[in-house]
Amino acid sequence: SVTGRFTHCLFFPSGAVGNTWGGEKEPLVILLGWGGCTDKLLAKYGAIYLKQGCITLRYIAPWKTVFFSEALGRKKLWPVAQKVLELLFDYEVDSHPILFHVFSNGGFMLYRYIVELLHREPAFHTFRVVGSIFDSAPGDKNVLGAIQALSLILTPSTNTVLRYLILAAFAVLVLFLRILLYPATRRFNENHYDAMKKDPSRWPQLYLYSKADQVIRSRDVERMLKLRQEQGVLVEAVDFASSEHVSHFRRFPKEYSARCVGFLKDCFQRASKPQGRRILLS
Repeated sequence: SVTGRFTHCLFFPSGAVGNTWGGEKEPLVILLGWGGCTDKLLAKYGAIYLKQGCITLRYIAPWKTVFFSEALGRKKLWPVAQKVLELLFDYEVDSHPILFHVFSNGGFMLYRYIVELLHREPAFHTFRVVGSIFDSAPGDKNVLGAIQALSLILTPSTNTVLRYLILAAFAVLVLFLRILLYPATRRFNENHYDAMKKDPSRWPQLYLYSKADQVIRSRDVERMLKLRQEQGVLVEAVDFASSEHVSHFRRFPKEYSARCVGFLKDCFQRASKPQGRRILLS
């Protein structure tokens, strides 16, 4: 669907799937794609949940916004996050249990603002978030990894000279604005990684990552998941060891799917208990 310039895809499960959720409303899985992702690729992940009888909402933030606007500290994804949440009212799925499936830093940036809105705006306090899955995220100040990711996006459609100029400009922006000047500007403009260290949500989280990932360092992911554990969050993690950035599903489709489905079902059952409903936005 297209709402103004906001392009997204929402799918309801086929009637042939049947009700696998014990008479409860089926989960809504919100998939937030990585920078440079295509909906064709993201749809393959959505299919995991459609087969389980879930509703899926897919959205991919524009790569220029992810790599440049956010790198400059301009919160261009904030209104996008608000629109994503408002869609739940528009499609009348706001009362369904919600699972976020977040990809790379592009999805994580948008997720950061979504979480802030969930806690800040009273209109969203009724949402029942049951868990979050992070694929190849989050990363912290990895300039070389970010350059590599941007290069992959630019390669198919940009001539070599222009591509190197864009990469050089991006490297300078990130190096000076988000690393060298960061200690002086942090108070007013925290990066996404540091901001999410103070994430007040306490719903369970699953981290899917790999030590072979050259874009998002495994130590950044492990540092975040350890911190969340220390904060009392129920955390699960899978190190696929050999798969590249956002390639864990492609390399290990059966294990990846099983982990996601198992985590979703555990979160759903936990949130269905009376005490579970009261911790969703604690």
